[in-house]
Amino acid sequence: MWKIRRLDELSTREWYDITKLRVDTFVVEQQCAYPEIDDKDLTALHVTNFDDDLKAYARIIEGDDIYIGRVIVNQHFRGRGLSRELMNCCLDYIDEHYPDKTVKLQGQAHLADFYRSYGFKDTSVIYFEDMIPHVDMERLYEKNL
Repeated sequence: MWKIRRLDELSTREWYDITKLRVDTFVVEQQCAYPEIDDKDLTALHVTNFDDDLKAYARIIEGDDIYIGRVIVNQHFRGRGLSRELMNCCLDYIDEHYPDKTVKLQGQAHLADFYRSYGFKDTSVIYFEDMIPHVDMERLYEKNL
């Protein structure tokens, strides 16, 4: 079940599961030593799919533009369409609550086509962040996307 909540609405166990999944994936699996937990977590909207385990996660950061980040599917649940469900959940929420905002993200370059399928366009050349190729992307506000 998909839920969108602020940090103080998450249980201690849910926050533990989120941070563990993020560290296991972005730091350990992708071999990137960087501070995975940041101050943006304090004000972000946390998008989760919990059953007995955390299946998928992303965060939405509100501002002049809206940012989607930390898009992740637990490796034990990959290949089941959860990444599409996760993006649909994020974008449906954004379209409902911020219908006139541009949505931005920093996508790993190998996932650019996935994000393009949601109307995102490249706004940068490919660059390396933490030794992984990334590209900045945005989806401009358009009525009836």
